[in-house]
Amino acid sequence: MFEALTDRLSGVFDKLTGRGALSEADVEAALREVRVALLEADVALPVVKDFIAKVKIEAVGESVIKAVKPGQQVIKIVHDQLVAMLGGDGPPEPLRIAGEPPNIIMMAGLQGSGKTTTTAKIANRLTKTERKRVLMASLDTRRPAAMEQLATLGKSIGVDVLPIVPGQSPQDIAKRALQQARLTGHDVLILDTAGRTTLDDEMMDEAASIAQIAKPGEVLLVADSLTGQDAVETAKRFNERLPLTGLVLTRADGDGRGGAALSMRAVTGLPIKFLGAGERADALEVFDARRIAGRILGQGDIVGLVEKAVENVDRAEAEKMAAKLAKGRFDFDDMEKQLAQVIQIGGLKGMLGMLPGVQKMKNQISDAQLDDRQIHRQIGIIRSMTKTERAKPDLINGRRRARIAKGAGVEVVEVNRLLKMHRNMADMAKAMGKGKMPFGGIPGMGGGMPSPETLKQLGSGKALPGLNPQSGLPGLPGGLPGLPGSNKKS
Repeated sequence: MFEALTDRLSGVFDKLTGRGALSEADVEAALREVRVALLEADVALPVVKDFIAKVKIEAVGESVIKAVKPGQQVIKIVHDQLVAMLGGDGPPEPLRIAGEPPNIIMMAGLQGSGKTTTTAKIANRLTKTERKRVLMASLDTRRPAAMEQLATLGKSIGVDVLPIVPGQSPQDIAKRALQQARLTGHDVLILDTAGRTTLDDEMMDEAASIAQIAKPGEVLLVADSLTGQDAVETAKRFNERLPLTGLVLTRADGDGRGGAALSMRAVTGLPIKFLGAGERADALEVFDARRIAGRILGQGDIVGLVEKAVENVDRAEAEKMAAKLAKGRFDFDDMEKQLAQVIQIGGLKGMLGMLPGVQKMKNQISDAQLDDRQIHRQIGIIRSMTKTERAKPDLINGRRRARIAKGAGVEVVEVNRLLKMHRNMADMAKAMGKGKMPFGGIPGMGGGMPSPETLKQLGSGKALPGLNPQSGLPGLPGGLPGLPGSNKKS
């Protein structure tokens, strides 16, 4: 998300930071480019005008002109205004589920916005991270198989779903869901309401009557971020008829512009509570204004990356891996686990987008190198090896390479490339064992938590030590697969 905007803003700010003193004309020229960048990102015009006006008041003042690094000062002002536009400097607003159970969450939105999937994602999050007992109920009596879809999702994540009773109205289903949630002692009841392809009075009346019956503490509007300004208009219309308490933006991983996210809070006054990015049950991210602003300005989100690592990586397994690496041992079984963890944490693009300093090396990395299918192919090659070959890579001669390639359905050159990459990673593992690595790593990725020195550097906005095309990603011995420097030659 925000890739196009990040690219444009990075170009603008590179010009500013490359200069010494800045004149008022320099700042105004930069702000004109920022304005165009925001409009191209599909941010609402009134929001852009207000944003630029606020930045300009501070950016042409004496604090910038007299600053030791005026370019950096302007970037800070833009960052702070982005944070304010996205929701302020405080912590993310939690879901209102602290009252007497069952706490009711009502989901609203247009058909196809991702309501049902988001219902399951929120239920999964409440179950796994907050240890809540959740009941989901589908009130969509019009869309074919809507109820069955929620039932299937509930089974896959281990969350209770209200049994289907054919012929009931949405209002009757809401009443039955309330009764069952009370009788069975559920902490949270999530009502997945029906949508339409377009806004109409019948849908609004139905949603309003359900809200009157259920009296939800949270009414979340689910909007597709790919629809840009249409999503903002949808939010405005829903907010006029329903007591909305927050927004959830879906398909954030496919939205390179981010205009909806940047406009919604300013236009509706409602907090964005979650971003949905992917189909997996855990692909739901708490919306944090400061961290999102950092990503937009190419500063990364290392806290978010560490959180993802902690959520997706088995700690005992990570400690076992760290102990092995400390002894300088790294075989193909270890490598397969590392590759699988990259996928779990969000893939190459997801991880790199959250690392500070990566924007500077983006031009040196092609989309093909960030394609997660390459990782799956590499895992396939490893699984084509025998147990002995995995444990003792030095045994893999020409004949074995040909057999492994045939078993994995790839060319021998890809096997050679993987062997080369493993040697690099094994060498890095030995260096780590001797305490020569500059970065402590990320949990589960070969080195535990970042060191205090690294955290200080991250806090100062500097790029991660060792993060360059030659050394790859620190924390993964030898860098990430597919990145420059990781597998240049076979």
